[in-house]
Amino acid sequence: VQLQASGGGLVQAGGSLRLSCTAPGFTLGYYAIGWFRQVPGKEHEGVSCIQSSISSSDGATNYADSVKGRFTISRDDDENTAYLQMDNLKPEDTAIYYCATDSKGNNCRHFDWYGMDFWGKGTQVTVSS
Repeated sequence: VQLQASGGGLVQAGGSLRLSCTAPGFTLGYYAIGWFRQVPGKEHEGVSCIQSSISSSDGATNYADSVKGRFTISRDDDENTAYLQMDNLKPEDTAIYYCATDSKGNNCRHFDWYGMDFWGKGTQVTVSS
């Protein structure tokens, strides 16, 4: 399974980007989807998670404190895509962003990168000051 994150780019502080996560040939609807980010020399940091719409958590979301009120995670299971809308971006948001899936939901909820089932290549987000 190869997840594909896209939508990154260079933006000025205060700007917005929307990241997308797709998985050709793989049904995302059964999985919680997490967004993580990594800067060189640091561990992957959990950003946001959205539970499966068909689980008992029914699409519940959670966010890292650093992005609350600025980022919004969503999913469109008909389009087999998850999104991360990032508004009011700050230079400290600069990182490579990854999406990943979790069949159980708890690893995603707790931002456990190594507990996720599948990962994809990331997309670079650069925020200039």
